[in-house]
Amino acid sequence: MTLDRIWSPWRHSYVTRTEDATACVFCAALSTDSGRQLVVHEGQLAYVILNLYPYNAGHLMVVPRRHVGTLALLERDELIEMALLTQLSEKVLTEAFNPQGINIGMNLGRPAGAGIVDHLHTHLVPRWNGDTNFMTVVGEVRVLPEELPRTAERLRPIFQRLSM
Repeated sequence: MTLDRIWSPWRHSYVTRTEDATACVFCAALSTDSGRQLVVHEGQLAYVILNLYPYNAGHLMVVPRRHVGTLALLERDELIEMALLTQLSEKVLTEAFNPQGINIGMNLGRPAGAGIVDHLHTHLVPRWNGDTNFMTVVGEVRVLPEELPRTAERLRPIFQRLSM
């Protein structure tokens, strides 16, 4: 029996990070080069960003520009734009990845699974039959077929074309 090795160098920065855990990654995303590379589309009040630690290829998040932690704190226009960007993201993911399904949702509060508690965001995770395989269930490992910069290259022109 041979031992298969899975190489995921992009996770190294996550498991060895020492930066201030109180800094909001979403607030910093638009003002740092590393964050900007993950942004695939911008609206006036919200934007769409790739998840740096995706569940599946194409895992997107719709994020309000304003730092708010709940839907109840969003202004009406922010809520509308987030909904419209979520709808646009569904169309883009469908065209780019042809998923058989898409999980769309939010986790409000740490007990609900929120990794970033104080800055609301909507997840869109493309899904395919059989993508929850032994690697995820038994090995607690995600196997992604594409690197994030390539995913961003694929999605940006589709966002641009469909948002016109």
